[in-house]
Amino acid sequence: MSQESKRSVSPHERRGSLGRTIRAVAWSLIGLRKGSEYEQDVQRLNPLHIIAVGLAAVFLLVLGLIGLVNWVV
Repeated sequence: MSQESKRSVSPHERRGSLGRTIRAVAWSLIGLRKGSEYEQDVQRLNPLHIIAVGLAAVFLLVLGLIGLVNWVV
């Protein structure tokens, strides 16, 4: 590997795709993750994007559960 490929990139400068971020958050919520995929995500994804997608996913989960309870009752 060259020195340029080993250069550390600031977490805020990382540019991960929205699809990959959503997939990483979804697998994390389920609890099924490979260690190698986790390492790739740590290197590629922006932490702020992960937080934003995680909060949106939890919000949708709560809304879904409230809707399910209202439908059952």
